[in-house]
Amino acid sequence: YYRHMLDKAWLQVPRRGALNMHGSLLPLYRGRAPVHWAILKGESVTGASLHYMLEKPDAGALVDQQSVPILENDTALDVSLKVADAAEQVLRRSLPALVAGNAAATPLDLKRGSYFGRRRPEDGRIDWRCTARAVHDLVRAVAPPFPGAFTEVNGCRLAILETRLDARPVKYPAGAPCLYAEGGEWFADCMDGRRLRILRLAIDGQAVTPDRAPPSLARQPLALGVAAG
Repeated sequence: YYRHMLDKAWLQVPRRGALNMHGSLLPLYRGRAPVHWAILKGESVTGASLHYMLEKPDAGALVDQQSVPILENDTALDVSLKVADAAEQVLRRSLPALVAGNAAATPLDLKRGSYFGRRRPEDGRIDWRCTARAVHDLVRAVAPPFPGAFTEVNGCRLAILETRLDARPVKYPAGAPCLYAEGGEWFADCMDGRRLRILRLAIDGQAVTPDRAPPSLARQPLALGVAAG
């Protein structure tokens, strides 16, 4: 969550050690945006970890951690609030021993897990070569209040802000991803033969329903391109 690192001189000031609360089950998802990355990777659990700080980020010995579930439709905000509650539980358990100076600490096995980098608004661009589940995970990982997932159709930038995996078969089984309206709702057929129900679609911050779609979205199905690179 932090943009700058404390150097060794600062970390040595507290006589009982400098500690950090990290939003993952360390040593998994070390580095930036741990909640977002866990959702993007399709994890079903994450948590909060209290650990000693070293010059190397998220590498110091673990004091305590608490896991939380990631449900299929949880957004990054939902999970962040769960992680915040878990962090409170960890602190309540750990503070007495930390104050007394006898808190146990377990070295992290850094061979498990890896580091993840920062995320930018452009990382919300949907790559329609991915499975329906992967697209759904991206949408919820960057859903508001974060910048949101998006795609471009006929010159329109569409924000896809909330989705659900749909159990029904795709409407256009040709294999190419496409967007269309059915029964007053938006749907996207994906490359893996599954489809997504799009609960919130917006253009320039304004919600767009099928009955009020602009002319650029009128002729359906609308081909969904893939991200470059």
